[in-house]
Amino acid sequence: EVQLEESGGGLVQPGGSLRLSCAASGFAFSRTAMTWVRQVPGKGLEWVSTISLSSTTYYTDSVKGRFTISRDNAKNTLYLQLNSLKTEDTAMYYCAAGYADQVLGAPPVGQGTQVTVSS
Repeated sequence: EVQLEESGGGLVQPGGSLRLSCAASGFAFSRTAMTWVRQVPGKGLEWVSTISLSSTTYYTDSVKGRFTISRDNAKNTLYLQLNSLKTEDTAMYYCAAGYADQVLGAPPVGQGTQVTVSS
């Protein structure tokens, strides 16, 4: 059974930083592309970033240069470093196994971690 547990969210002022973590189990993490998505109330899932098996990274335009995705295969953990946060980054963040086209059509597995950017 795929299990994903997100953590690291919180309340931060604009311009601040957070580091999100996603602990994965129940599948071959090192052989799986991983994705971060986010959701605000009343809207669908939004793709944020993906990291491939070879650690090639992809970002949606609105977070390029501010967010960094990474993975530690030895710890079965996915990360997302959020810098220069903006109010529009406020959302529930989820990690998912697979590429964007595989994850956007399904409900998130984990509980997510809330990021709130506010002064």
